[in-house]
Amino acid sequence: MSVQSVHSIHSDTAVASHRLDRDTKRIIFAAALGTVFEWYDFFVYGSLAAFFSTLFFPKGNETAALLAALATFGAGFVLRPFGAIVFGRLGDLVGRKKTFLVTMLVMGLATAAVGLLPTFEAFGWWAPTILVGLRLLQGLAVGGEFGGAVTYVAEHSDADRRGFTTSWIQVTATLGLFLSLIVILLCRSSMSAESFSSWGWRIPFVGSMALLVLSLYIRLKLHESPVFQQMKAEGKGSTSPIADTFGDRRNLRLVLVAIFGAVAGQAVIWYTGHFYSLYFMTTVLKMSLEQANLYLLVALAIGTPFFLLFGWLSDKIGRKPIIIAGCALSALLINPLFQGLATYGNPALADFRSKTAVVIHANDCTEDQSLFGQLFSPQAAKECTRAKSFLTTRAVPYVVKADSASLTIQIGDEAAAPFDEAKLLRALTERGLPALKAPAEPNGPMVIAVLFGLVFLATMVYGPLGALLVELFPVRIRYSGVSVALQLGNGWIGGFAPFVATAVVISTGDIFGGLWYTIAFAASTAIIGAILLPETRGRDINS
Repeated sequence: MSVQSVHSIHSDTAVASHRLDRDTKRIIFAAALGTVFEWYDFFVYGSLAAFFSTLFFPKGNETAALLAALATFGAGFVLRPFGAIVFGRLGDLVGRKKTFLVTMLVMGLATAAVGLLPTFEAFGWWAPTILVGLRLLQGLAVGGEFGGAVTYVAEHSDADRRGFTTSWIQVTATLGLFLSLIVILLCRSSMSAESFSSWGWRIPFVGSMALLVLSLYIRLKLHESPVFQQMKAEGKGSTSPIADTFGDRRNLRLVLVAIFGAVAGQAVIWYTGHFYSLYFMTTVLKMSLEQANLYLLVALAIGTPFFLLFGWLSDKIGRKPIIIAGCALSALLINPLFQGLATYGNPALADFRSKTAVVIHANDCTEDQSLFGQLFSPQAAKECTRAKSFLTTRAVPYVVKADSASLTIQIGDEAAAPFDEAKLLRALTERGLPALKAPAEPNGPMVIAVLFGLVFLATMVYGPLGALLVELFPVRIRYSGVSVALQLGNGWIGGFAPFVATAVVISTGDIFGGLWYTIAFAASTAIIGAILLPETRGRDINS
């Protein structure tokens, strides 16, 4: 290529950059709107996970079915890093725009297929098997979508506004969840519970086809990133971006620092605040799905603007201090916030729990106490499994002591007695245990305040993250590096936070025990990030 032609391309690029700068709002809107719809597709299952446990898994052990439903939700995260590798490579080779058009198509078709899938009752084990397969396809698509969108927007942004403009993409995950909750709430409020259980739950999935068509139409009107065009014109692109990402020690170090110094903490904080809180309210605190969804919707509406605030603030003071502070605060506050959620979410249950202690005396609980033991016990065959399931589904705190040849249950100072569901339920009810079907009477404003606290912490660590990751990686491997770091952290660390937390609760009887997974990753991210994570604000992303 001649010097003149290169100069011409540079001039064209400069003009395009100037023109696109005037159209920044349109570019952000188009990229963000498509990502919102794709997150909607991914999260609509998560919003119904507790409900899905009764549809796609065998009856007989409610806690095992819930674990299976959460594990299936987590399965959508398993392939996200592989989606990041596959689509990240395409994004660095053929362009940002073309790649996230493909990811959107895969996501939309897989989501619609979930809405057409027969239930366990009609299709047997094929139902959860196909469901897992569709979740894997969704995870593959999301793995390449988000990194592409945030890279695309960042490469259109001015350096001094990059944190703010990319924070609009960070908002999309929360807005996707917000949209899924609204659609579900509208469906449930417009029909009977029987109709929703029979066929109404399919509407949010099949209806996503309309969102797919609209999203594709909007994305087709976008232009390719000028930074990518310049890189290709100058011949600086990577011919093997994945090999360059993992094979180059400097780039591999960037990936590891990004994951364990920023993304891991963001992932567990976001999923704990946005998803595990929802499961906690419905399965532990016994709120109705409508109550829990409404409170979370209000908290999200109040908290979402803070993504933009912290993105904007990162343009002023830097990305690193905000993210590290958010991780450190989360490590300190997650447990007290969930304690408050339990207190205000179901005061009667909280009062019962504060004055009731149950001990399971048995020697056959060792195997059941593993994190994944109940997942493979769909019929709750062992007596100890049945006892733990009985107590867990009613949020009764318990400890297990391997000091008895036969299984007995002790309540407080009372004498231990053989496990009998009817007698045990009567004894617990006499001590103040709310009936299983009794509606929770939460302190709504305080529940919303606690949920806002959880969302606020997520905005601190997530708002500046997109800009930091884009600035961290060189342009020739940027799509791959950003996507892999995001999806390894979110897919394999954050995505399984609700499952691990629930499994720990079931295994230990401590409803707050599962939070240590989030606390540990938040604290370790704060420490590693403080030591190893560089400040990226103001970096030239054309190099």
